[in-house]
Amino acid sequence: MPHSRHNTALIHGLSTTEVQTLSAACIEAKERAYCPYSKFRVGAALLTTGGQVVQGANVENAAYPVGTCAERVAIGTAVVQGARRGDIRAIAVATDISPPASPCGMCRQFIREFCEPSMPIMMYDKEGKYVVMTLEQLLPMSFGPDKLLSTDELAQAAQH
Repeated sequence: MPHSRHNTALIHGLSTTEVQTLSAACIEAKERAYCPYSKFRVGAALLTTGGQVVQGANVENAAYPVGTCAERVAIGTAVVQGARRGDIRAIAVATDISPPASPCGMCRQFIREFCEPSMPIMMYDKEGKYVVMTLEQLLPMSFGPDKLLSTDELAQAAQH
């Protein structure tokens, strides 16, 4: 169900300008997708806690499983630029279909590594309409870094 930009901004703590910026950035990134095989263009944009917008687009490969999704390209780029776990406030994804596509399972898990379960993911369709869901809604009962044992817990477990 599409949300209005105004309501979404209020619900997820994003300003209307931030939502509009993410929208434009993910749609622009979609234009640069490299998808000669599937022709399925995907653009992504994320907003960091520092206010930076980082873009990504899907990049395919003749050996199909080697391709990389737009969401993972954007997050990887943000990490190279210094982002760490908790530094991403929101992610937007754009495709050429309607209704909009959600991140694939691999991307959902990749997003979980760096983002809080309450983080919003905006999914845009071919007409610019979008649906917003949190990471928790897209990946319930997720496994993330917080589920791993600490070094001390691992040492204790090894002693028993």
